[in-house]
Amino acid sequence: MQALDQIIKDRIPAHVAIIMDGNGRWAKQHGLQRMFGHKQGVKTVHEITTAAAKLGIQYLTLYAFSTENWNRPKEEVDALMALLVETIKQETPTLMNNNVRLMTIGDLSRLPEVTRQKFEQCLEQTSHNTGLNLVLALSYSSRWEITHAMQQAATDVAQGKRDAASIDEQAVSDYMTTAGMPDPDLLIRTSGEYRISNFLLWQLAYAELYFTDKLWPDFCVEDFYAAIVDYQHRERRFGKTSEQLEVES
Repeated sequence: MQALDQIIKDRIPAHVAIIMDGNGRWAKQHGLQRMFGHKQGVKTVHEITTAAAKLGIQYLTLYAFSTENWNRPKEEVDALMALLVETIKQETPTLMNNNVRLMTIGDLSRLPEVTRQKFEQCLEQTSHNTGLNLVLALSYSSRWEITHAMQQAATDVAQGKRDAASIDEQAVSDYMTTAGMPDPDLLIRTSGEYRISNFLLWQLAYAELYFTDKLWPDFCVEDFYAAIVDYQHRERRFGKTSEQLEVES
């Protein structure tokens, strides 16, 4: 039986986050330069986004480029920025046809001007779409996000816009770049690494974690469905006991 046939339609996770890891290693295994791995990874993004939209997932957040990635060799960073512009140009019509809204979290001010402009154009063009929300974490890291959020909160307190005592968990969430989004239900990481690499540290507090040895370019739709099935077989207690959940159900 295929994984899609095992998915329980009324238990689809609202928000899936993915750390897309392994492009470089995939290229090396195939005797190619790293950029070929990134280009192959873009094809996987297209396939997984389409699958997520068909399942009715509300939010799909992809870790596309971290703040630490700026430390990579300049030629690779430049090539990645060019690939991003090319991908946005090619995929915008598909996003429109599939009613997908493109969103972003991260420090876009660090992007090259042409990259930022193309990206902002796509954000605006898809802003009225009502299907899947495709969130790209771009020039993003969780420590940057939390630091930025605390700076904003401190400024609001200093300006008398809010009292420090009013800053509770919800207030902190509201200062995050993910404000208004549900926290991820499921985090998928490819390539066999078992860490979350400075990604959505606040938001992943109760997410289910799924790790696979597949490199991102080899991660297919069937693998994605298998992760959903695995998620649906887990008991999400949120600190409660199994007995409490049975009573509440």
